[in-house]
Amino acid sequence: MKLPCFRQAAFLIAALATLSACNPAPHYSAPAMPPPASYKEAPPDQYKEASGWKIADPSDDKIRTKWWEMFNDPKLNQLEEQVKISNQSIAAAEANFRAARAVVVQARSALYPTVTANPSITNARISSARGALVSSGTAGTGNTGSLGSGVYNSFEFPIDVDYTLDFWHKLRNTEAANAYTAQADAADVATALLSTQAELAQDYFQVRELDKQRAVMLDTVKNYQQTFELTRTLFETGIDSDEDMALAKTQLDTATAQATDLGVARAQYEHAIATLIGKPAAEFSLPIGPFMANPPEVPVAVPSKLLERRPDIAALERQVAAANAQIGVAKAVYYPNLTLSAAIGFESTSIASWFSLPSRFWSVGPALAETLFDAGARRGATEQAQASYDAAVANYRQTVLSDFQAVEDNLAALRILAQELGQQREAVESSQYYLNLALTRFKAGIDSYLNVVTAQTTVLTNQLTELGIQLRQMAASVNLIMGLGGGWDVSQLPQVREVSRSPKGAEQPAPVPAAEKVTPPNPPPLQ
Repeated sequence: MKLPCFRQAAFLIAALATLSACNPAPHYSAPAMPPPASYKEAPPDQYKEASGWKIADPSDDKIRTKWWEMFNDPKLNQLEEQVKISNQSIAAAEANFRAARAVVVQARSALYPTVTANPSITNARISSARGALVSSGTAGTGNTGSLGSGVYNSFEFPIDVDYTLDFWHKLRNTEAANAYTAQADAADVATALLSTQAELAQDYFQVRELDKQRAVMLDTVKNYQQTFELTRTLFETGIDSDEDMALAKTQLDTATAQATDLGVARAQYEHAIATLIGKPAAEFSLPIGPFMANPPEVPVAVPSKLLERRPDIAALERQVAAANAQIGVAKAVYYPNLTLSAAIGFESTSIASWFSLPSRFWSVGPALAETLFDAGARRGATEQAQASYDAAVANYRQTVLSDFQAVEDNLAALRILAQELGQQREAVESSQYYLNLALTRFKAGIDSYLNVVTAQTTVLTNQLTELGIQLRQMAASVNLIMGLGGGWDVSQLPQVREVSRSPKGAEQPAPVPAAEKVTPPNPPPLQ
């Protein structure tokens, strides 16, 4: 007689296991985005002609995490170390990640039974018109109130247990979607950190280039002062005209004002650096220092590595995975919900017998709910989830294309700027030679002072242009490092089981039964 019962139980367990394996979410795989075999702007036979990058060996194809140390500038190293600690934008991004992780914990809690207690003590009076009902309902219960007046006490201590069986993976897909979103937020923290570090490096090089500009301008002012003294001496001896002396004085005053004006931009960049490291501008100053315009060799790996080393790409891929899981959540609404409920407790009209055995009560039973008609609400929600997934895929692919473009742009910039810098240095030498000739001929009385002014202006312009090219080289080096991921890779992305833990890390939820373990629709590629 017990065999049929055993078979029924086995059949029920098998049926439940089968239902638990039903996941309406589509099979997930990362969106296809085949990378090119190599970078167009980094052909192997030309890399020696470029400055600022190199074809990486397989054993040396990754940028260090502290990438700024490649520039060999101790002051820059010191400033970069303060970004992660003090920058408020990074703190906000990290707080967003913690909030997303807390959402995962909330979603995971739905996989467990909910237990609530609602003790209450009530003193009530029912109208005299219902006195008979009161007498009928309270006779023999130890009522301390007056039956005739309809006054009675009620002492209740119920404990309710509710548990929704996740047959259609609605809860598990919800948790998976939130976990993927938390992973995306973690990648966003890395993106914000890298962007802030890059911005700091750019501002720092701007300051150093302005320091160099100021040195050039001061040297120019000194030369202009000497030229002015020469023209004044020649004027006083009757050799030169007062017109040339006035022109020399005008050139001297203009250069002096230009040197002073550089202080405005320098102060602004200095203030920007203070903000990036989390300090008030009034409490930070950056002493004048040398401009070490020597772009480091940045190891450039094959393009396929870019998909693993850009945190913004990783964040969008995790968003695609989350959107895929949300499709499963939307489809699960088509199926019925089965909820197991139970209640147990004590109730009495007398506090003395509140927790006695006769005052106990209990109830248990399942509840099945299914929407029979919703005028297309579920279909609309599913179509919305599918459209959101398609949009996430499109954003992912567009970002990958843009990131490849950024790398190509900076590789081309470094290659071309290296060539341009060599040409510009020749232009500086040529203009300096022309100035020497103009000064000699002016002193000999062969040429007018206007030729000297033209030559001096040409020298200054070429010197400033050379500095501008060097600054662009440094900026392109930083941008290339950022374009290649700045030393980040997907191994730094927290796994699903890590983001599913309690944000405080103190009290962890109880282990999930084997049949109810949270498993993503498919193993995510970035775990």
